[in-house]
Amino acid sequence: MDTPEKTASRPIDFIRQIIADDLRTGKHRTTVTRFPPEPNGFLHIGHAKSICLNFGIALENNGVCHMRFDDTNPSKEEVAYVESIMRDVRWLGFDWHDKLFYASDYFPALYDFALQLIRLGKAYVCELSAEAIREYRGTLTEPGRESPWRNRSVEDSLDLFQRMRNGEFAEGSHVLRARIDMASPNLNLRDPVIYRILKVPHHRTGDTWCIYPMYDYTHCLSDAIEGITHSLCTLEFEDHRPLYDWVLDTLQTPCHPQQIEFARLNLTYTVMSKRKLLQLVKEGYVDGWDDPRMLTISGLRRRGYTPAAIRSFCNEIGLGKRESWIDMTVLENAVRDDLNVTAPRVMCVLDPVKVVIDNYPEDQAEELEAANHPQDPAMGSRKLPFSRELYIERADFMDNPPAKFHRLGPGREVRLRYGYLITCTSVVKDEGGAIREIHCTYDPATRGGSAPDGRKVKGTIHWVSAGHALPCQVRLYDRLFVVENPEADKDINFKQHLNPHSRIAIETAMAEPSLAGLAAGTQVQFERQGYFCADTVDSAPGRPVFNRIVTLRDTWARTQQKLD
Repeated sequence: MDTPEKTASRPIDFIRQIIADDLRTGKHRTTVTRFPPEPNGFLHIGHAKSICLNFGIALENNGVCHMRFDDTNPSKEEVAYVESIMRDVRWLGFDWHDKLFYASDYFPALYDFALQLIRLGKAYVCELSAEAIREYRGTLTEPGRESPWRNRSVEDSLDLFQRMRNGEFAEGSHVLRARIDMASPNLNLRDPVIYRILKVPHHRTGDTWCIYPMYDYTHCLSDAIEGITHSLCTLEFEDHRPLYDWVLDTLQTPCHPQQIEFARLNLTYTVMSKRKLLQLVKEGYVDGWDDPRMLTISGLRRRGYTPAAIRSFCNEIGLGKRESWIDMTVLENAVRDDLNVTAPRVMCVLDPVKVVIDNYPEDQAEELEAANHPQDPAMGSRKLPFSRELYIERADFMDNPPAKFHRLGPGREVRLRYGYLITCTSVVKDEGGAIREIHCTYDPATRGGSAPDGRKVKGTIHWVSAGHALPCQVRLYDRLFVVENPEADKDINFKQHLNPHSRIAIETAMAEPSLAGLAAGTQVQFERQGYFCADTVDSAPGRPVFNRIVTLRDTWARTQQKLD
């Protein structure tokens, strides 16, 4: 498995500075972080930033990082999500070893803590409806109003909470609320709900519980139970930190982790809401959570992104305290940089047109030597069959080429990659005027692509032998949305910005025969085309399907101009 390394040269950021100071001053002897996903969807590229941060900091400081599932809402959680999250974290190169936890492990302890809050007069059972609680809560400019049940006795609340636990009440009829301050300028402190009734089986605890703790209440106590030293959250939890601290201070827990917030990842041409990603899946706009157009980790993996590229991207964008936007090209360049070094080169013709070399023997075929990587001799070479009939890209020929068109045309000479110099002598067209065959001659003295007489040929094109070509499907994936921020205009549904050209399936592609045995999930560079990966779901023996990971360079602006 591709694994991350400790990086001494990693730029110091404000979180790492806090942790370094805590270790230096002896506040903590070690560093304990956690990655706490909710199992209500698949992880996406935004979660990768948190994964790399929490596990990375633990690795850098010889500490530990816990994997903890905050599974407190059984109505939205599934075992399939749990399994996908663990698979994604391991694929990224991280391991929690024996530190796997679930918030549901702490349900008995969380219940006892709630009883303690009631006995302290810091929690009460409220019978207001959810709508009424929102109404009583007030606004940013108006204080909230106290619930009629706020001052009920400790004994009554203990009795009602026990009866909630026993399943005596209907959903929505009773909740347990923290008793804090209905006039607080922070709405999160206006007597937040910490327990609600949900008569839904839990994927781990079954029907044992019918009341479930809320996330804000659960998260801080789970951190404290596990001895977390630094609880790293995105900025949307900054206003929740006073509640985090209030719960732990009120209960006087022996461990009080420090919550630190950082800016979440905002990436152009995508959405980062699991709710909206789920819409795309359920409404059939994409083919599941692992659709290669989705920036879920499983989608990126299927498309052909590498763990090293994603870790490099997360390291490059760094950490900030203010929200900002990262351009999609930063992510795309990260995978280009990685695959430029690691991906072997092969040839595949996406839009083939036949070339007939008239002076090449009809019954002859030979093998040409082709380097697997021009900058890395250690990657070796392969044999390419060469014959009288070849396929080249239709776009590599023009009837009346302009002066700067350095490819094939009538009377023009080009170099076949790893092969010979050929010259076009004639063209055969069908009744509609489309080119059916290009006839050429070759120079037998130019094997390998160089001319003994020293003549210069500017154009080099890729090709495959027609008689040996491997038919394959090629899927050209592009960005899922056509605007940088699909959520910018609240009056327009984000789905209206979906890119109709985000996937183009090519059924006519012809690849060199060496790709017949390519293992699913393997990345290669199609010379002059881009980086591609053998699809892990739809590829079949003898009929591979290739996903375009990324072009050789950023062609998005040029593509958009053509579409416009």
